Amino acid sequence: LLQGKLFDSTVADEGTWTLEDRKLIRIVLTKTNRDAGNCWTSLLENEYAADPWVQDQMQRKLTLERFQREASSGTGLNPGFDFSGAEISGNYTKGGPDFSSLEK
Repeated sequence: LLQGKLFDSTVADEGTWTLEDRKLIRIVLTKTNRDAGNCWTSLLENEYAADPWVQDQMQRKLTLERFQREASSGTGLNPGFDFSGAEISGNYTKGGPDFSSLEK
């Protein structure tokens, strides 16, 4: 059904597939590098690219998840802040800005 090389690596023992209604195969892959800066632009190298709007939405979601993780762990700029209902704009592509060098 699909031939080619995946855009990046996945965790082999976490991948699953199901057959639904005897006609739809649903495949779930878990990326090995799941940080916000590693948003796949396509499923396979040079094939099945996400359209620009979908790519934008994925990057926004991953960046918000990164901020939420950092806030929960106390490693971000806003420890304890709840980003669950937040909207993001500005510099969020490739995981958003890198605040790791800033002093707390």
